Amino acid sequence: MTDTFDELWRGGPRFRQTEESFKLSTDSVLLADFANMSRVRTCLDLGSGAGVLCVLLAYKNPMVSITGIELQPVCASLSRENLSKNGLDGRVGIITGDLREYRQLTAAESFDFVVSNPPYFAERSGYSAPLEHRAASREERSCTLGDICAAAGWALRWGGSFALVHRPERLSEIFCAMTGAGIEPKRLRMVSHSALKAPSLVLIEGRRGGKSGLRIEAPLILTDSEGSETDEAQRIYRRGAYAPDGRE
Repeated sequence: MTDTFDELWRGGPRFRQTEESFKLSTDSVLLADFANMSRVRTCLDLGSGAGVLCVLLAYKNPMVSITGIELQPVCASLSRENLSKNGLDGRVGIITGDLREYRQLTAAESFDFVVSNPPYFAERSGYSAPLEHRAASREERSCTLGDICAAAGWALRWGGSFALVHRPERLSEIFCAMTGAGIEPKRLRMVSHSALKAPSLVLIEGRRGGKSGLRIEAPLILTDSEGSETDEAQRIYRRGAYAPDGRE
């Protein structure tokens, strides 16, 4: 087994990755950028994996206290290591447990904000990863959309927000699961690799007890007609003119 230790941007968050764990994905980075953390003081990450979202959200809001719930012990251990490497032990804690047991793991209405980068595919709906922990992260083997939204609805205070990244083809299921848990969808943004490509991801934010009314934001396009990163993609990843030193 070999390890790599990657810096997301120069001087920014660093993540240790292994051949057995999922690699740092675009999905969590885009969700962290999408999440409105301005007034958040307590945050819960459902299915925290290697702790990428926890670290990015802690960087985004220095005042927030974050709790992650992760079922797989190897991922929970890696998450704690990433938190330690980024100096976040005191602000972020990881619970090794099953998010379906949310009533035992968290107190009701105890969080301002809940996030999740969940499994995208229903179990046995297509290709299955050969390694069990990767399959569990890709497919709904240990939790469904309904489970995640139910956990979010339980943990959120009245008026608190829930944000997740998912696949556009499951939008109808997502909306039903959210409203079924008392969370009204309020913001939606599609993500496309280029302007000529159909959306491959969707970013959604809902509010517990919110009134009806969904705001659809301008799509996020990651590359231009020449295949180069768009200005917004560079901002998110702090590259180009947005790099800490103003250089690539």
